[in-house]
Amino acid sequence: MDSEHEDELLHPKIHPLKLFDAAKSQQRFLYACAPMVRYSKLAFRQTVHHFGTDLCWTPMILAKEFNRSHFARDSDLTMSTPTSTSGGEVPTIAQFGANSPVELSRAASLAAPFVNGVDLNCGCPQSWACAEKLGAALMEQRELVRDMVLATRSRLAGDGWAVNLSSSEFDIDSPKGRSVSVKIRVHKDLRKTMDFITTVIGDEHNRNIDWLTIHPRTRNTPSSVPINLEALEILTSTFGTKLPILVSGDVFTLSTLPYTSHLLAPQPTFTTSDDASPPVAEKGANGVPKKPHLPHLSGLMSARALLANPALFAGYDSCPWEAVDVFMNNVARAPLPLKLGVHHLTEMCGPGFGPDRNAALLTKKERIRLTEMSNWIDVIDYLDEIRSQRDGKDGIVRFA
Repeated sequence: MDSEHEDELLHPKIHPLKLFDAAKSQQRFLYACAPMVRYSKLAFRQTVHHFGTDLCWTPMILAKEFNRSHFARDSDLTMSTPTSTSGGEVPTIAQFGANSPVELSRAASLAAPFVNGVDLNCGCPQSWACAEKLGAALMEQRELVRDMVLATRSRLAGDGWAVNLSSSEFDIDSPKGRSVSVKIRVHKDLRKTMDFITTVIGDEHNRNIDWLTIHPRTRNTPSSVPINLEALEILTSTFGTKLPILVSGDVFTLSTLPYTSHLLAPQPTFTTSDDASPPVAEKGANGVPKKPHLPHLSGLMSARALLANPALFAGYDSCPWEAVDVFMNNVARAPLPLKLGVHHLTEMCGPGFGPDRNAALLTKKERIRLTEMSNWIDVIDYLDEIRSQRDGKDGIVRFA
């Protein structure tokens, strides 16, 4: 095979905005797997994609190290070719941690041949990241964020990738289309968030970013506190007609989302016009506020719940054994370190985040036993034994 044809096989062919359009035409949300440190590796991304996740993020990659070290590139960005037995292309967004237009644009240039788009992390609340002026610290640097996405889009265009979003030139069907996006948190004063988004989007008819992911918690809000639904409602109603918006946070099951939408079943019993102000939360019969209706929300991004249940977006409230089968077969082709793979299995075989807290595939004692395994052979034998006892199967299903 000549090198030019081989390089062409490596190139993803699907522009992410086409996935948004496809989901909308199917009357549903776009489903996304959030960037998770250590966990958003290839085998896991392939697994969630098998069960209906449209778009997967890599873990946050430090752009500076990615640019300078081939070890970092080999470790942080593992991809598969569409011709492999893994089931074809898994649309993937490379997320970078950066605070310099030069570093982000260089990293994007290196990653672009192998991913569908690049994303700037403006939401990581960890203290080390904020101390380095990365992640959520960038929420105080809106002009810098704008400059970073502009430099990245310019560098990708110079490399020959299709990144123009003007209505007259943009071709969503181009196999060389690449996206540039940003993932943010919100400020305590929501006016600052609105100023931030306005600056980063720029001209809405030739915007600087393809879409926006909003995690409606502040930098200091723990994940145990529910997301700020009022902020999400205001931001989606203000900006959701200008570009697609994903929500990250509290996406535990499709049946327990804290809001309604025409993209969810059952259909809401009330309507909201496109140009209306956000509705005031109505009280139900028991005095509990009704769920807000979000007609301009385009997609759902999940992290912890997908880790526990890779089949979440296929409609499962808890992880099925089939997801364990798919994951183990993917690990055989895209190996993970033993401890990391076992952690995935203990999450998948635990109680998860669904309404049934007794839905765990393995008991707590069995999950502890799993963590004591010293090699993959013992793990496979143990799962084979448990599953054959549990549901009469011969064990983990081996795919051809």
